[in-house]
Amino acid sequence: MDIQAIRQQFPILDRQIYGKPLIYLDNTATSQTPRRVVDRVVDMYYKHHANVHRGVHCLSQEATDTLETTRSRVAAYINSPSHEQIIFTRGTTEALNLVASSYSRLLTPGDEIILTVMEHHSNIVPWQMAARQYGLVIKHCGILPDGSLDLEQFKSLITERTRLIAVCHVSNVLGTVNPVKELIAMAHRAGAVAVIDGAQASAHLPIDVQDLDADFYAFSSHKMYGPTGVGVLYGRRELLEKMPPYQGGGEMIAHVSFDGTTFADLPFKFEAGTPDYTDIAALGSALDFIAEVGLGNIAAHEHHLLKVATDLITEKVPGITIYGTTPDKSPVLSFNIGHAHPYDVGMLLDKLGIAVRTGHHCAQPLMQVLGIPGTVRASMAVYNTEQEMLALANALARIAPMLV
Repeated sequence: MDIQAIRQQFPILDRQIYGKPLIYLDNTATSQTPRRVVDRVVDMYYKHHANVHRGVHCLSQEATDTLETTRSRVAAYINSPSHEQIIFTRGTTEALNLVASSYSRLLTPGDEIILTVMEHHSNIVPWQMAARQYGLVIKHCGILPDGSLDLEQFKSLITERTRLIAVCHVSNVLGTVNPVKELIAMAHRAGAVAVIDGAQASAHLPIDVQDLDADFYAFSSHKMYGPTGVGVLYGRRELLEKMPPYQGGGEMIAHVSFDGTTFADLPFKFEAGTPDYTDIAALGSALDFIAEVGLGNIAAHEHHLLKVATDLITEKVPGITIYGTTPDKSPVLSFNIGHAHPYDVGMLLDKLGIAVRTGHHCAQPLMQVLGIPGTVRASMAVYNTEQEMLALANALARIAPMLV
């Protein structure tokens, strides 16, 4: 790959922060957007701005066609059997809330849900809310010292009352890639359904929901070079058809009267109101970018950068502790330096032009297991370079003596 040519598609990378060239390493939170994505947003507003699925006029038809074409593109990206099983949301969080709110109504008091300690709050809190409302029981599985899931414990948590598992495909803190195909098979053998949080996988791993045999799979546009405010929920057709609507309003209805309402077919049953069709169209442009570069090329480059960064900071930075050391991890490097607070490290790195994330990363249960308040997290994307990994290591080597 020509990384410099790729970088030229991201104007923000030309910025300086405090007089230093920007080194953006907060990609796990939000990746940057290439010019074509922004251009698509502008084009939609300037040339195709009209409400979808409602008008017979040309502009409405163009906007509708673009929305539905993108839905088909997303279906192909994850190998969904049908575009009708792709529901657009505002992000992974809303997608998981949709499942928790709707599917939980089909459960009975005492039914059990299995989570893991590495889940993002978005895959914990909605299930807690559902558990309180419907009398469900939540269990959670721990991790091994290298950050991998404790599969033996996971197996032991499954009982005749297990009805659902909700697991991240990739940990946003540890970078651990969970064996979700195996976990889904365990769930199905127990008669349970599997909900997969794919927010940290969608830009880094090939996703095939049919091969995984996933019941639900959720991810966000803004973590895969697309705009914010757009998410995707894939669902197994027979489950989506059984689930009651998540919200009520326009677009999700077939007929409304004061005697009652009937609901639209999939996917519109779960898409109340006007969708963000402009940014959904821009997600299509982000998928174009990924396809052009090649997901395999992106993954290989990111894994190389992760190895380079890990080796460099291990060599150069005294007192470094890295969290998550599985060999096939995603490009996420979470660490602490001695007893230094992560915020202090992050603020000093910022003064050197290096953007990282600090804190608990919306994964407080995991932090409790690790016995720390938070970490510094550097995460890589396709536009990052070896030179930036060296700059990160040199900056940490400079900072460490000030804080340890």
